[in-house]
Amino acid sequence: MVSDDGSGRGGDDLMAVTIHHVARAAEVSVSTVSRAFTVPEMVHPQTRRKVLQVAEELGYQPNRAARGLVTGRTGNIGVVVPDVANPFFSAVLKGCAARAREARHVVFLADAAEDPRVEAEVVGAMAKQVDGIVLCSPREDSAQLDRLVGIAPLVLLNRADSGLPAVLMDSADGVRQAVEHLGALGHRRIAHLSGPASSWAGEHRLRGLRAAAPACDVEAVELGPFPPTFQGGIQATDLALARGVTAVLAFNDLMAIGVLNRLAARGVSVPEEMSVVGFDDIEMSSMTTQPLTTVRMPMEAAGRTAVDLLLDEQQPGPQLQRWLPTQLIVRSTTAPRMPVPVATR
Repeated sequence: MVSDDGSGRGGDDLMAVTIHHVARAAEVSVSTVSRAFTVPEMVHPQTRRKVLQVAEELGYQPNRAARGLVTGRTGNIGVVVPDVANPFFSAVLKGCAARAREARHVVFLADAAEDPRVEAEVVGAMAKQVDGIVLCSPREDSAQLDRLVGIAPLVLLNRADSGLPAVLMDSADGVRQAVEHLGALGHRRIAHLSGPASSWAGEHRLRGLRAAAPACDVEAVELGPFPPTFQGGIQATDLALARGVTAVLAFNDLMAIGVLNRLAARGVSVPEEMSVVGFDDIEMSSMTTQPLTTVRMPMEAAGRTAVDLLLDEQQPGPQLQRWLPTQLIVRSTTAPRMPVPVATR
């Protein structure tokens, strides 16, 4: 147990390590130890290294609240997601938390429930409690997002807007990879199932789709928007079947799994009669009865990178964007298009 108050003993009879213990062991004053943690630029580098080394050996950590009063920093980072139940955002959060933990920060999570109004409210509520906020796939429009600028340091994830630092996953290239794959398998008419109308990533993918489809001699039937959920996939499947497509590219893996479920209920065999491609490569995509072909999004890496931008002491420029690559993962739900039987007399 550690403490800044010098109170002596912690729980279970463990002696608390205080700032006084560190000062004695490092042979410096208590104020020097305090400055080494709160205003390190005021301490000689060699002395600071010695203080930090002794603190680590003793297991001392400065009191977060007391340090915040001096530095104006809380040691907390906010992460706002549209839907905490979506495994995509769970993976992003895992990356955020891992990087924050390395930097001795704590992550506060807020679920915006796919509601732009709630999103703005939780950012405002978090602003005074955190040193910065990672705003994941925000559903607000540009004007609404502009109003959040300046409330707290913000980094966008899966959205480029308002001149804010952003971590972006190249999903347009992921769509290109998926369309090329389906085209190479002989599919000439595919359905694209879009997600939320307010999704920046969805618009980015549509641009990729509209460029890739003609180049691959593929006709893309655009359907949606649909909820980015299992039920959204079920809802979309009947529409796709009615349009006579031989392959489906879903907004995310949850929708794609819903598609697989509905196709099975309709007696449509996968991949013999219909190929299905998802997006994200969430953990369960490889656990389905037929492992899902999908575009892998670097979710954890994106979370780590977003926290890196928040922690950047140089305060990244307003146009800074970090692009991360995507990768098609071919599994069991795509196959060559079945030839159309030739009518005989």
